Amino acid sequence: MNSKKRAYVSVYNKDHIVEFCQYLIEYGYEIVATEGTCKTLTEAGVKAISAHELTGYPEPLGGKVRALHPSIYTGIIANELNEEQLSELDDSEVYPIELVVVNCYPFVEDMEAGVDFKEAASHIDSNGVALLNAAAKNYLHTVVVCDPDDYERVLCDLAAGAIPEDERRYFMYKAFSYTASYDALVAQYLSHEVSISFPKMFTVTYEKTHDMRYGENPHQRAAVYHEPFLKEGSLARARQLAGGQTTYNNINDANTALELVKEFDAPAAVSVKHCAVSSVGTGENAFEAFTKAYETDEHRMKGCILAINGIVDARLAEKLREVECELVVAVGFTPEAMDFLRFRKELILLEMPDIRSKVQFSTFDMKKVYGGLLVQSYDTELYRNVSCVSERQPTEDEKAALAFNYRVVKHARSSAIVVGEKDVTRGIGTGQTLREKAVDLALSLAGSCEGCVMASEAALVSRECVCHAADAGITAIIQSGEPSEEVVSACNERGLALVVTDMRHFKN
Repeated sequence: MNSKKRAYVSVYNKDHIVEFCQYLIEYGYEIVATEGTCKTLTEAGVKAISAHELTGYPEPLGGKVRALHPSIYTGIIANELNEEQLSELDDSEVYPIELVVVNCYPFVEDMEAGVDFKEAASHIDSNGVALLNAAAKNYLHTVVVCDPDDYERVLCDLAAGAIPEDERRYFMYKAFSYTASYDALVAQYLSHEVSISFPKMFTVTYEKTHDMRYGENPHQRAAVYHEPFLKEGSLARARQLAGGQTTYNNINDANTALELVKEFDAPAAVSVKHCAVSSVGTGENAFEAFTKAYETDEHRMKGCILAINGIVDARLAEKLREVECELVVAVGFTPEAMDFLRFRKELILLEMPDIRSKVQFSTFDMKKVYGGLLVQSYDTELYRNVSCVSERQPTEDEKAALAFNYRVVKHARSSAIVVGEKDVTRGIGTGQTLREKAVDLALSLAGSCEGCVMASEAALVSRECVCHAADAGITAIIQSGEPSEEVVSACNERGLALVVTDMRHFKN
């Protein structure tokens, strides 16, 4: 058997591979590479042997099985074989390989591009996965590297004289994590293609975006991950322009605000605190929308998270400079706006040009429970089968106000009541155990309710709720669920319009 120290290199992502292989040669490695990688190396002046030159066997089928030549594959696991097994190979050419450097064709790009199924299936990289798993399994004798970010780490180990066992275990972990994630992406793609919404084995994968300052509490650790093939409308992909390191609560609150602001096509501003919607406003522009939301928030957005589905300009930034909110996520910020806000060093600014992108049907709402996972489709509809069951029909302005406030109550924590006009909320009663308490809270927060409407994500339970609303100045109500006779009767007695839909939006 050949005693030379060899590195087998086959990479789709060729970032830094030339420099890495140059150093490997200095440390005594002979580079064996597949055709494409070999071409990149030799054109850069790095000495490399193509795999088919080493084996004497050309790369068949356009290179589709180049990695699985017996001499190469056996070379990766040769050090793991016993003497009897090795004796069986005496008449075979086997090339022991001490270092395997492989990364796979990025199948996720096909998923994102929506390429034809047959073409996408042909791009599934079974060769790379097989090589990585074999090398990782033989970690004591073969070092496996799948991440270009680890090249420098390998070189540092080689400079120190050897790659220790704990490092080999680390690279083993990286390889199996990489191939597991790759296979999971393929499984996700296939489950979508064959219309299996909830498969028996639910395999998903996420890629880490960044570590967070802390979790819900300072003693908890946390990180943000994103779905690799979900490119648009995800907070996990937002670009941070300013401010300190985010916390779990920052992102959790910001996501609540983001999900609600996506409901509006018109310029809108949403304020959230502790995952509870505080205020919402819409207008002709982002400044007007923010001003309405700000003025209806009794705490003036102190400690809140703010989502704006437009550009923050200098006029809006000047107003924001005095607001004690913690984070602002918006389509973008003009240079003049950044000049105004740079003095608020603690204010986190997140840029999301695709903030208006709707929820993609291929993703799911998931909640971890101890020892399990709850999975459901996202709540992307507003209402259906809408009808007026009261004697008085709502006016056009009331219809607009009912639609606006029902969008808000959809994202408020149940039991929830929202009181407001057609472009701004006045009071939000959220997270209550009884609907009567939610009504009381929303009306008390609203103060003056003259000309306002009320939205409930479930059925009102008593005539007292209607009477309380009417006494406060409410003129129309929208709720989900069949109303009781006493609720309809109370609305007719007090001249309120009552609109119902059979689509409820309970939210924990």
